Amino acid sequence: MSPQSNSDNEIANAKSKALSQDHKASDIQGDHNDWKFRAPYKVHENDAGFKALYEGGCHCGRVKYQLSRERPLSAKFCHCTTCQVLHGAPFQWAAIFHKEDINFTHGHHDLGWYESTEKTARHKLPCKVSCAYCRSPIMDEGRNMILLFPSLIKFKSQEEKEKFNPTCHMFYSERLVDLPDGLPKWTGLNNKSDLIEDSPPEAIQKRKREKEEEEKEEKEGSGHDKKQGKKE
Repeated sequence: MSPQSNSDNEIANAKSKALSQDHKASDIQGDHNDWKFRAPYKVHENDAGFKALYEGGCHCGRVKYQLSRERPLSAKFCHCTTCQVLHGAPFQWAAIFHKEDINFTHGHHDLGWYESTEKTARHKLPCKVSCAYCRSPIMDEGRNMILLFPSLIKFKSQEEKEKFNPTCHMFYSERLVDLPDGLPKWTGLNNKSDLIEDSPPEAIQKRKREKEEEEKEEKEGSGHDKKQGKKE
């Protein structure tokens, strides 16, 4: 083989390697860059209405963000097996915010995505968002909301931290550890599953009344449909 042929092969191999790396980057970042201009990733530097109240970031410091909402819309402990595996922990502490409530001040180009249903590293909602360098979980991005992890926030006082206190446990039937903390404990999603016995008695009674009302409405609706069918 001639020196020229060797040189051509080296160039071809280099191009192939570069294309492979580009393909991997595309898999991680998605096929388009329009995500950079939409919440929650767009930068709020020139938005006078965005008032930063909290700051947070990943372990290596490449990804940093601000939050403008004083309290999350909701905060929960999730014990589902997916959270256990992806966080390497017995449960996940999560706080829900609007996508407009967050401002990435640094490193939003250093984010990686993971879609857990299809198990692909693509920006397909809903998806997991993490630092592409240190792999710290940053948030879960849904279609309308984001789910942040308060352990990444730099609270300036105990009072600030208490504003993120969880109000319930989800998927407690899949738990690895027992937490007798007096909070409502749902077998699945909150308000859409059953409460276990360790939950506060008033919460159990409330859920019982709600289920009775739901069953009553369902029966009434079924009876109305039957009457309509007879008339027709």
